[in-house]
Amino acid sequence: MSEYEILRLIWWALLGILLIGFAVMDGFDLGTAALLPFVGRTDMERRVAINAVGPVWEGNQVWFILGGGAIFAAWPALYAASFSGFYLAMFLVLATLILRPVGFKFRSKVDDPRWRAFWDWCLFAGGIFPALVFGVAFGNLFEGVPFSFDDTLRLRTDITLLGLLNPFALLVGLVSLCMIAMHGAAWLNHKTRGPVQVRARAALPVLAGLFMLLFLLAGLWLSLKGGYRIDGVMPHDGPSNPLLKQVSRGSWFGNFAVMPVLWLAPVLAFAGAALAALLRTKPLVAFLCSALAIAATIATAGLALFPFLLPSSTMPSASLTVWDASSSRLTLAVMLGATALLLPVVIAYTTWVYRVMRGPVSEDSLNTDSHSY
Repeated sequence: MSEYEILRLIWWALLGILLIGFAVMDGFDLGTAALLPFVGRTDMERRVAINAVGPVWEGNQVWFILGGGAIFAAWPALYAASFSGFYLAMFLVLATLILRPVGFKFRSKVDDPRWRAFWDWCLFAGGIFPALVFGVAFGNLFEGVPFSFDDTLRLRTDITLLGLLNPFALLVGLVSLCMIAMHGAAWLNHKTRGPVQVRARAALPVLAGLFMLLFLLAGLWLSLKGGYRIDGVMPHDGPSNPLLKQVSRGSWFGNFAVMPVLWLAPVLAFAGAALAALLRTKPLVAFLCSALAIAATIATAGLALFPFLLPSSTMPSASLTVWDASSSRLTLAVMLGATALLLPVVIAYTTWVYRVMRGPVSEDSLNTDSHSY
């Protein structure tokens, strides 16, 4: 393998790791917000749920920023095609994500039930909508996105918001929503005490069961839909020009047929969700099992798509792949060095923060903490 080929593979793996980091770390924030009206029936109970994520949610956003930055620097063609084509959807996601910091900060400013109820519903929307839209985006990768390039590699997209809301993508969106809600329930089961923990623990097997059912349905549907494959031998260290290949219809499970060991990823997704439900009386273990289910689910999608990053439905030969959508060899090498230095710092700081903020959140702890939300 050439150095350029290895760098491309490493950055594909790093992109997956960053997506998993975002889904696991920020996922329980979104899941907690999505469950807020159901686990908190009084103002104090909702405060318990909010303070379970209040000290850490801003730090968890780092993974989202890192993922976007990695796409921009390592995969510029992917960044250009996806962020321009999905612009309206991404704008709506960002708008709802903005509701979270505003909701956290403004909710406690006025001691009025109507004021707090309004911001509670804003937090709920800021949890439900991003989780659903991120799943819809993943579903559209398997559908193929309507974009193309001309002879000078100028991008043209025909993506519309309504076009993204196709049945299969909506199903994947529901998979994502149930997965994130399950993760939020696992976090509240681990981090809180009292009625909030009881309700979260009761919801955990329901959400895990829904996730497994929808995940299975999405897999069966995907096996019937068919996917893309690259015809012939494509150089893995060639120039980043997506028009130098031929693509035809195939199966998204072709990689799994060639390497049966890849089936371990969906098996772990099912196992993680099932164990999170079965071991819910051991909160930390259940939360780690939920995180495993998320990591394995994203790994399943990435392994099924490989080497495709963004398939094109209107011009399949213009589909962006690991081998023709990356930055230059020098850029990938310099960025890898910077990542090797900075990513351990991010992980170490995150670990320290969670250690400092360890311990359960209860009504009694909030009554004695003047800095709580």
